[in-house]
Amino acid sequence: MLFAIFSATALVASAQSTPYGRATEAIQSAPSDRPDEYKDPSSPSVLTPLRSQTVDAPYHPMTPRQSLRWFITNTAGPSHLAGGIFLAGFGTALDRPKEYGPHWGGFADRYGMRKTGIVTGNAIEAGVGLLLREDPRYFRLATRPLKNRFGNVVRLTFTARGHDGGFEPAYARYAAILGSSFLSNTWRVHSEANTHDALLRTFEGFGGRLAANAFAEFWPDIRRLAFRKHD
Repeated sequence: MLFAIFSATALVASAQSTPYGRATEAIQSAPSDRPDEYKDPSSPSVLTPLRSQTVDAPYHPMTPRQSLRWFITNTAGPSHLAGGIFLAGFGTALDRPKEYGPHWGGFADRYGMRKTGIVTGNAIEAGVGLLLREDPRYFRLATRPLKNRFGNVVRLTFTARGHDGGFEPAYARYAAILGSSFLSNTWRVHSEANTHDALLRTFEGFGGRLAANAFAEFWPDIRRLAFRKHD
């Protein structure tokens, strides 16, 4: 159902964001770093993560297909699956919430419950973001001083780039994290289906985005240094 809602939203947003008179011009002037939308008939799979972007590079608004790729890879990507396993294991070790129990069945319930929240939140952010022309991607400051890069990690936790490339409050993200946190009260066990826990999940959602931004900002540098030492 969420996928159907997202697809319908993408069609509406695509129609709004591509005026008829400029459709041909947009295709002809497509930049070389976006072959999946315009040039290569064998476009990358929607399971392929989007390439890393930098703030200093020329900005190109997100397309509906890229938004779908962002939704899928940020929901079912290896790092997100691994994070879910870790958190579900941690919750099982502490037996929280107690309704699930400290066993494999409880682990599966905790993992599945976390995944439903992630799917819901990402679908909201991607769908509403298309309507508002809000870009959920992270943009690195790869060549700037460390202080600026840490600031960028924090800034892009609460802001996003608009259609013109400027930074503005990430309204779609606010709606996604807050909305999914409270919406999940309708299917969670009684002990965590309340306002207090929903607010905690909201703070955890922004904390998770902050951690994901830090990973996106610094992991390419760490990986490059690691391979250099290995060579």
